[in-house]
This record gives sequence, structure tokens and C-alpha cells, in this order.
Amino acid sequence: MPINKSTEFGSITISLDAIASLAGGAITECYGVIGMASQKTIRDGWAELLNKENYKKGVVVRQQENGLVLDLYIIAMQGIKLSEVIYEAQKRVKYQIEKTLEAKVASVNIIVQGVKVLG
Repeated sequence: MPINKSTEFGSITISLDAIASLAGGAITECYGVIGMASQKTIRDGWAELLNKENYKKGVVVRQQENGLVLDLYIIAMQGIKLSEVIYEAQKRVKYQIEKTLEAKVASVNIIVQGVKVLG
């Protein structure tokens, strides 16, 4: 269900796919995040690294009474303190969505699908 807003000039409808793409772009800019991963792991537990056009495949957006709930599937960098990186990524995604769309975000859930060595 999309977000609907009314202004003095008319109405605005923001699709959940647009929200997912915005969230995917925000999280991939975070330190320690290599990229977005598909929600489903492929054979032998490997996760597919998504390109920019497919970020929405790695994000699930749900609307609840208290705001949006975002589930983001990522691949993280090996050798980082994962808990701190994920916490900062959650803050960044929440801020980006609330600032850009003026929509309340109830929670940002990050699921690490894999860890990869850069090199």
C-alpha cells in the first residue's frame, strides 16, 4: 500500500518500490556495507549481490499503524565490528527516509546475508 499525501497543489503517491530503492541507496553508502543482497539465498547458502537497479529486491517495506517497517538484506565487509556498523546503518536509513519522504519509520531491520572480503 503506497504512501498518500495531500498538499495545497494536489495529491502525492509514493510507491513502496520507491521507498525500497531509497532505503537501498542509503544503506549502500554506509561504511562496512558492500551491497544489497537478495532476500533469498541461492545455492549453498550464498547470497546474490544486487546492482543499483535491483535494490528493491533486497528490501521489504511494510506499513503499520506506528510507521514504516523496513527489512534490508545486505552483504557486509569482513573484519569490521558488525554491531556498530549495523547500528549506524539503521540510523542513516531511518533519517534518510524520514527526511526525504516525511514519513514515520517505526523500525529498520537489517539482515546480514553474507560477509565478503574486499580485494
